[in-house]
Amino acid sequence: MLTDETMMEDEDIPAVLPTSSPKEPENGGDVGDNNGRTRGDEPQPDAVVLQEGLQPTAARSDRDGSCGAHVSTEIRVLKRNMRRMGSRGCASRKTRFGSRERDWLKGDTQRGCVCLYGGAAADPQPAGPGPPAPSGPQADLQMVLCSTSTTVEELLAQRDGEALYVQLHGDLLRRLGPSERPLQMVFDYLSALGFREPARVQQEANNSDLSCMIRFYSERPVNVDQRDRALLRGVFSVRKGKTQLHKWAERQVILCGTCLTVASVKDREEGKMHILPLVGGKVEEVRRRQHCLMFSSAGPQAQTYFVNFDSLADYQRWHRQASKVVSQTVCLVDLSCYNLEAVPEYLFYSQDITHLNLRHNFMTPQGPGGLLNLPRFSQLKSLNLSHNRLGMFPEVVCEILTLTELNLSCNGLKAVSEQIANLQSLQTLSLEGNDLSSLPEELGGLSQLSSLGLSFNDFPQIPAVLRGLSGLERLGMAGNRVERLELCVLASMIRVKTVDLRLNGLRWVTSESPEVIGHVTQLDLRDNGLASLDLSPLGSLETLHCQRNRLQTLTLSGLGLRTLQAASNRLNMVNIYPVPNELTDLDLSRNQLEYLPDWVCDSRKMEVLDLAHNALTELPSRLLNSMSLRRLLAGNNLLQALPELLDHVPLEALDLQHNRLSRLPHSLFCKALNLKYLNVSANTLETIPPSSQSEESLSTLQELYLTGNNLSESVGGLLVGHPRLRVLHLAYNQLLSFPASKLSRLEQLEELNLSGNRLRSIPSTVARCPRLHTLVAHSNLLSTFPEILSLPEIKYVDLSGNELSEVVLSDPLPPSLQELDLTGNSSLVLEPKTLNLFSHITTLKLDQRAAGGAGGAPALWSHGYSETSGQRNKLCVSVLAMDRFGDGLGAVYGLFDGDRNEEVPRLLQCTMGDVLSEELQHSSVDRVYMSNTFLTSHRKLGMAGQKLGASALLCYIHREPSDPGGGHLRLTVANVGSCQAVLCRDGRPLVLSKVLTLESCPEEMERVKNGKSIITEDNKVSGVTGCSRLLGCSYLSPWVLPDPWVHTERLCSQDRFLILGNRALFQRVSPREAVRTAQTAADPAAAARKLCSLAQSYGCRDNLGALVVALNLGEDSCTCCRPHPPAADGGAARARPPLTPAAAAGGVSEPRTSEAVQRGGPPGSRLRPGPPTARPERLCSLHPAPPTGLFQRQPPSSAALFPGGLSDNGLDSDDEGPLDGVTSNGRRLEVEADIHCCAFQLRPGTAERSAQRGKVRRQNSVVVSATNGCLLAVCGRGGAGLRKSPSASSLGAKKLPNGSVVAPQDSHNLIEVALEAPRKKSGYFTAPAQPDPEDQLVVPPGLEQAVREQLRAQGSVVPGAPGPSTAPAARDPVWDPPHARAPGLVPLAGPARQEVYDTAL
Repeated sequence: MLTDETMMEDEDIPAVLPTSSPKEPENGGDVGDNNGRTRGDEPQPDAVVLQEGLQPTAARSDRDGSCGAHVSTEIRVLKRNMRRMGSRGCASRKTRFGSRERDWLKGDTQRGCVCLYGGAAADPQPAGPGPPAPSGPQADLQMVLCSTSTTVEELLAQRDGEALYVQLHGDLLRRLGPSERPLQMVFDYLSALGFREPARVQQEANNSDLSCMIRFYSERPVNVDQRDRALLRGVFSVRKGKTQLHKWAERQVILCGTCLTVASVKDREEGKMHILPLVGGKVEEVRRRQHCLMFSSAGPQAQTYFVNFDSLADYQRWHRQASKVVSQTVCLVDLSCYNLEAVPEYLFYSQDITHLNLRHNFMTPQGPGGLLNLPRFSQLKSLNLSHNRLGMFPEVVCEILTLTELNLSCNGLKAVSEQIANLQSLQTLSLEGNDLSSLPEELGGLSQLSSLGLSFNDFPQIPAVLRGLSGLERLGMAGNRVERLELCVLASMIRVKTVDLRLNGLRWVTSESPEVIGHVTQLDLRDNGLASLDLSPLGSLETLHCQRNRLQTLTLSGLGLRTLQAASNRLNMVNIYPVPNELTDLDLSRNQLEYLPDWVCDSRKMEVLDLAHNALTELPSRLLNSMSLRRLLAGNNLLQALPELLDHVPLEALDLQHNRLSRLPHSLFCKALNLKYLNVSANTLETIPPSSQSEESLSTLQELYLTGNNLSESVGGLLVGHPRLRVLHLAYNQLLSFPASKLSRLEQLEELNLSGNRLRSIPSTVARCPRLHTLVAHSNLLSTFPEILSLPEIKYVDLSGNELSEVVLSDPLPPSLQELDLTGNSSLVLEPKTLNLFSHITTLKLDQRAAGGAGGAPALWSHGYSETSGQRNKLCVSVLAMDRFGDGLGAVYGLFDGDRNEEVPRLLQCTMGDVLSEELQHSSVDRVYMSNTFLTSHRKLGMAGQKLGASALLCYIHREPSDPGGGHLRLTVANVGSCQAVLCRDGRPLVLSKVLTLESCPEEMERVKNGKSIITEDNKVSGVTGCSRLLGCSYLSPWVLPDPWVHTERLCSQDRFLILGNRALFQRVSPREAVRTAQTAADPAAAARKLCSLAQSYGCRDNLGALVVALNLGEDSCTCCRPHPPAADGGAARARPPLTPAAAAGGVSEPRTSEAVQRGGPPGSRLRPGPPTARPERLCSLHPAPPTGLFQRQPPSSAALFPGGLSDNGLDSDDEGPLDGVTSNGRRLEVEADIHCCAFQLRPGTAERSAQRGKVRRQNSVVVSATNGCLLAVCGRGGAGLRKSPSASSLGAKKLPNGSVVAPQDSHNLIEVALEAPRKKSGYFTAPAQPDPEDQLVVPPGLEQAVREQLRAQGSVVPGAPGPSTAPAARDPVWDPPHARAPGLVPLAGPARQEVYDTAL
């Protein structure tokens, strides 16, 4: 066996290198297709095999080619046993291959490595975080060096194997055909993801992280739990009957399907087999006998068997499985997703099976349990064979004459057999997701067929054979190629009631005759290209869906109309005649209506009416006084006034936000006594109507949103009349105070938002609201902490952006408090005792120390962000922000939205900046390095990215690559999913990103349709996600891809700020409103907070994330004219070392921690800063003067202070002062740490400055570095613990912390580093306190120089010694293919970087 050491030396590897290399193949077969193809007629070189104790031998394997010649391909086998738990063996590329293997791979980009896992390597794992767990102590791994033309047959011949299996995304396992080519499958998979360069594809194919997406097995792994669900068998003591006359005997017992089978002969299935049907029967525990179960069948002639098991494990396993069978009401056997090629033979003993589900398997025709044997089920009524990759219609199913339901969806069928006519009892036939374009005439003879699914095929029109189906009631043809619909075709299908024609590209709907079609009741025409629609001949139409077309006019018959959904069109006229008196639900939102048709007010049963996002200037009085209307949505219109209510109305919800209302009807609350929800945000209201005309109020109002008006404190007296009020939003009004006596009467209040006013205090009577759980009062003038901590249910408190100076707390705090935001209070001072009281809070937000610009120069950009979980229990949005990136003249900002999962956004937050830093070393082309950053991050998600995914947005500010000395600043934006980036240019919004969802991107919709994915009615891929591009969710490949959309924009002096937001934010706040909002904010953090508050007041309930970047780009900020002047001592000025992401300032070291990093200028400066202040030492904004030292003191007003005399600040007792960025609460050392882990250096002068403070200590593995107020610490013991394999931990069970503390040499995998970093239950970062004396390294004076040289060779810089800027280490051209580096590409300086993107298998 080749060891790691022998593989590294050339002389220890006897090998015969091939004399020629294979040509590039044309096609390697789809990874999910059984019909792989190979070019068998090409001559191939001899195979070279390397095994332990053997000399290289040439072997030839026969292969059937097109010309019948015997050829072979070059194969090199490196076989080793690898311990997968806690070992990094085979993890890095240099230990995986020797020099000769690497030289061989360099010869051709069509060569690579295929990793073959043994059968005991791992069971097919369910989706979940962490690496797959092995079933044994060791896993057998063979690494085969081969080419893309190497077939499975040749690989099996080299290793005398029987079969190879492929597993995609940790899911199903499929046997490979003999002509399929594994390496070509890997290359095709990577190319489909988005990798374009052949050298990069080869590099990625040899990466160990890829095993989480595509993996090969040399034997079929055994999943014990899955096997037990399909078949249980064993030899146990059995007794028949309840009497004692029968004796116990050892018999073979089998539980499969719906029956218990007992053999008459021990250890063999010979002779008579006793069958006991269990459906409807019972299984009971026998108390008188240990580990004994009684199985009984149903019916008057029930039989009973007693089975005595040998162990408790067997007893529990049989009891659990049998209990599921007896609880069924129908004889159903579900074997879906079992990796089956044939059903178990024992299943055929269950002759009472009526429903058989074989979905998501790999069923083959041959074999004892193959498809040819399915007719043996004599009572089978329902058969599901979808997603089995059959390729051809299985004619054998036409012999099961009892079938009433047949599902053959997603099998790649190109034709339907004529024998389908034999199934005269068939009622439901599903053929979705195939390649059908026609149907046989014999299908028209199925008289009982009532439901036919033909969606997502290639039909150009509705097949004529369907006219003969006299019993057809439901027809599904979504996702085909039908461009014209003739209503006469629907008229000829006399029984059809429901027709689905979504996603067809329909352009015309025509009617040749005026005859009324009376049988069609439901029609779905969503997502087509219709410009006008006249469906007046459909006299019985009840439900019509026509959203997202181009409709300008719509004409319908109102005789039976009940539901009309016509949103997102261009409608300016809707004609319905006669009046639809049965209409209950009408959606005309997002159109161009200027007035409402009369028939809307005349409808007698209208209950829900959505008119949002139109151009309405008034609402008719008859509409508001309707006696049936319960929900009216008329936001985002041009309404200036509302008519008075004349009588009591049943209205329950009224949404009038974003209009021009200056007043509300005086009788609104008096007449609408059932009103529970009212939203009038973003209007010009100065007051609200009284709740009643008398002292007694009958109001049932529960939610009231008044954000963004001109209300004063007088509104408080009017709110008292709503005693049932639960949610009250009064943000961004003109409130100077809130009446204390009035607030105390709102006893049912649960959520109160008073942000953006001019309040100086919150009344103490807020303590009389016992149900209050959320208080948001940011951006006010509060100087005293409100008395809210005595409330029993308080959970979330936001007091950021105020003037708090101290916090007076009760002891103890309420256990329900989960989040407290105190950022933006420049005068706040927290005592150590106060901090200790906050220790149990999950999230505590405090200011970071503001960092000044280099040499006091104003910053080119600064940022602030805000995140909120809304009504969710967890926050699934993460932010990445680095104001200094790379050479210090760039910045990186990102936003990640996991929708309903928090794992993937946090992993991306921890890793994506470093991945970008690595990719910048390989290419300077925007499209290339941004795409590779996303694709690499997708791969590095590992098992967490198999079933989970996230939208990602990454913005990179950098210089023009053509001018290394300066150049224009450019902004490169890349995104997948639904996050958006908006640039404010000259006061107007400029959208830089692209929303990659099925609804908003027709190109993506067409791509997913061509991939034969099933798109559900809510426009989600397989019913999972509406995004067509995500990071993660690899099990949805190739429909959902990680390949991003990339755009680069040159920045100019008119660019004011950049806004990044997730889908929920921009669904409620338009880009134009977002720009106007940010322009009025005081700083980026205030702008981000305001955007989130507005979105919540507009009705958002989901997670919200907003990141605002203020840009201070003058004319000299966009270009650079000359380099730095010489240093003052006459020598050349030392070049400022570039910053890695780990040392970049402004990095978000704590998710959910808002900040506004203002390098130069006070924290309260406006968002649009003034012109930069000229300084003698500053040449331009791109080349500020270098800082004078590493640590910089900040004024106490920029952060929360902790008195050093009362706490341990991370220093010894004789230290004179604390370190910046290090504080303590008396028990734990609080460190403001960056989440990124890359190489960094200490600059000269650090040791001297530390010597002035106190003693200087040299520690073994302790490195402290701070840049811009951000500190990183690596402790000896903590670093050792981080070398553990990620398999020892679980991504799902262990929530990621927000900082990582590892040395550069330990950062082989960034996700692993983030997993193993110390975590703290309170939610903010905790690092180890003082290092143990055992960890200190005492260097004798005589060995000091030698130790420095050794540390310098390992990539570290000894404290106290000048650290020269080192160039990146030379890389192997095989793994890092040569890319043309543009002149403007600035490599990241620092210690020699190791391969940091390999994960242990």
